[in-house]
Amino acid sequence: MMKPNREVGIVGYGAYIPRYRISAAEISRVWKMGEDTLHLEEKAVPGLDEDTATIAIEAARNAVRKAKIDPQKLGAIWLGSESKPYSVKPTATIVAEAVGATPHTTAADWEFACKAGTEAMQAAFGFVGSGMVQYAMAIGADTAQGRPGDQLEYTAGAGGAAFIIGPREESMAYLEGSHSYVSDTPDFFRRPSQHYPTHGSRFTGEPAYFTHSLMATQYLMDQLGYGPQDYDKVIFHQPNSKFPVRLAKRLGFAPEQYEDGLLVPVIGNAYAASSALGLAAVLDKADVGERILLASFGSGAGSDAFSFVTTELITRGRNPLPGVADYVTRRREIDYARYARHRGKLSMY
Repeated sequence: MMKPNREVGIVGYGAYIPRYRISAAEISRVWKMGEDTLHLEEKAVPGLDEDTATIAIEAARNAVRKAKIDPQKLGAIWLGSESKPYSVKPTATIVAEAVGATPHTTAADWEFACKAGTEAMQAAFGFVGSGMVQYAMAIGADTAQGRPGDQLEYTAGAGGAAFIIGPREESMAYLEGSHSYVSDTPDFFRRPSQHYPTHGSRFTGEPAYFTHSLMATQYLMDQLGYGPQDYDKVIFHQPNSKFPVRLAKRLGFAPEQYEDGLLVPVIGNAYAASSALGLAAVLDKADVGERILLASFGSGAGSDAFSFVTTELITRGRNPLPGVADYVTRRREIDYARYARHRGKLSMY
């Protein structure tokens, strides 16, 4: 189990989800597939002027406002994503500039499929916990990547969540411990020449998602001396609606523990922001003294598990700032033609 010598936690967080939505039924109308098997209602779609950078900026600005800190005190801004707008140019520097953290800071992009956001968060805990910086920001942000007609097209949504890490005494939720479990399991990948990712169908289940998420979560609970009954809320990575529910049941968690963080039916799998958005949604409703478990998953493969406890500062900035629920309900439905235009799925040459 990993735990920094200096006690740290989340001093601020923010989220952002694009307004546009396409329903699973609309995708099925075009491709004649069975959307019912995925148990999804719809997914979030970026607008023509939105990408991972703009999504991350909105989430980061909300986090700074909630933390009520001077962005110049952010010693690191790290962005986890698998859909960066540039192949060679960091997105984190764009975010750092937009929130007013430059020039005396460090900024970098992180990659580990859908757990890139929590990977950045884990590093931020270590960076602040070592005393190298006072505050660090970790962001998970992604936009939809799914081949037309593929199952991923139903689930690949968009969104972002940002977390500012700082000392425990300023935290809305402090860290109890973290653990990671990784292996070389190539269940999902995209080579440089490929426009869309390739997935291993059923192979993505037991040897990848379930094995890694279960092992990281169970080991962390064992090291802390906790069981499922000790947690008020739990959030797992959400590639679809089935996997996180099945994982929660296998670990012994009840529906009331995981339902608040289950967003995939209405916004889709936001990849690097999936579990991070779930955590933001849970923090939006949390009371003082609640214990929260977060376990991400990234194909390739690995899982990061965290245990948090909320403090008396958990309600700071809650009402004036938009929460995850506000972004979920702020929606505009579009048809497949507009979706294809927004996502650049029509090649004109």
